[in-house]
Amino acid sequence: MNKNADTILLVEDNPDDAELTRLALARHGLDGRVTHVSDGMQALDYLYRRDGFANRAGGNPTLILLDLKMPLLDGIGVLKEIKGSDQLRNIPVVVLTSSTEPSDLLRAYEAGTNAYIAKPTEFSQFLSAMKHVCEFWLNINQTAPQSPSAAARVSGFGELT
Repeated sequence: MNKNADTILLVEDNPDDAELTRLALARHGLDGRVTHVSDGMQALDYLYRRDGFANRAGGNPTLILLDLKMPLLDGIGVLKEIKGSDQLRNIPVVVLTSSTEPSDLLRAYEAGTNAYIAKPTEFSQFLSAMKHVCEFWLNINQTAPQSPSAAARVSGFGELT
């Protein structure tokens, strides 16, 4: 279904929701391409290659699946940092959350999300949603190439700018 370079960063603090998402992605052959972090600060550490992620392989994820309500730094804060960064702003971010609050939807789009999905409560519907997410964002959507200068700036990052 996917190109070998496709990677997904799953940012989800609830272990049950993270496992459910990983299972759904595994059904579409993506289990080996998912990196899971459990809060917003870990997501930024991963993206900027800091702390425990300083030695991770180069390149940005093809897609970020982002929960909104998390400890330390919530999804809106992560989204604002990603979309405000020259090195990260072109990464597609799909908010994947249980919230159907209009205020959360509005805040997510104002912060720059590329899509917003309220997690379906039925597993079969969740599987279908993940199939469509993967099909569109990994196979149909054309992502902007990462410029060599941006890659060098991200790989050398030690602190947020």
